[in-house]
Amino acid sequence: MRASAVRNLPALLLGLREEGFSGTVRVAGTPGGTLHLRDGLLGAIETPGAPTATSTLLTSGRIGDEDWLAACAAQRDAELLGKQLVAGELVGAVELEVICTAAVFDAAFAMSLGAPGSWELSDPEPALLARPGVEPRQLTDETTRRIALLSRLWGPPGELARARPVPGTGVVEGPLSGRHENILNQVNGRRTARDLAFALGRGLYAVMLDLIRMESYGLLRWEPPTVPGGRPSTAPRVTPGRTRAAGPSPVPSRTEPLPRRMPRGGEKGGK
Repeated sequence: MRASAVRNLPALLLGLREEGFSGTVRVAGTPGGTLHLRDGLLGAIETPGAPTATSTLLTSGRIGDEDWLAACAAQRDAELLGKQLVAGELVGAVELEVICTAAVFDAAFAMSLGAPGSWELSDPEPALLARPGVEPRQLTDETTRRIALLSRLWGPPGELARARPVPGTGVVEGPLSGRHENILNQVNGRRTARDLAFALGRGLYAVMLDLIRMESYGLLRWEPPTVPGGRPSTAPRVTPGRTRAAGPSPVPSRTEPLPRRMPRGGEKGGK
């Protein structure tokens, strides 16, 4: 298969699955990302838009820093690090598989919220992988489902990803759930959903769903952050009391699960 002849990334991944490709796909764009494939299956995706499995394990405190460093020293091959973590009883095999697989889906979703970009294929690179990996079509279908759900519950997911919540005045009956309390402890009018996901070691999609629910409880609201010194804010402006950003969005909302390719010359390819 000629990668340059494929019009979009989902089609490329389907072709690579048919070929049983093992290697790396680097996707340019905002946020862009690096996809790790083994036998055509997605084993890991690294993107600035969402936490990786490693970030989730460490930031959440599931594995301590010292234990992690010791495991990495004992097994320097990232491809085999998962087995080392399980053998050292730092995490269960099933739990690790769930975390790694969830990170793949979350990263694909995060990439779908950004601008299109070109891609290039290269040799395999070591990574902490979900085993055996995720089918490309399953990844595409799930990303599309997530975008549709968020669009129905709130509006364009790209706008929600850029909105910056502030604490609200609502009160819920009974004790606040632990994950909602953790979010409220991080909400300050400057952090986006992505920032919160990295700070908490949670998936971007899960955090966005919680933000929507918390808004419905009145626990938070959307408001542009106060910028010291009078410097204009680059955050999307939201009228107090509104549930979504007003005005044009700097990044268009998308319904495709992953970015499309830009052919040579820097011009965007058509459908």
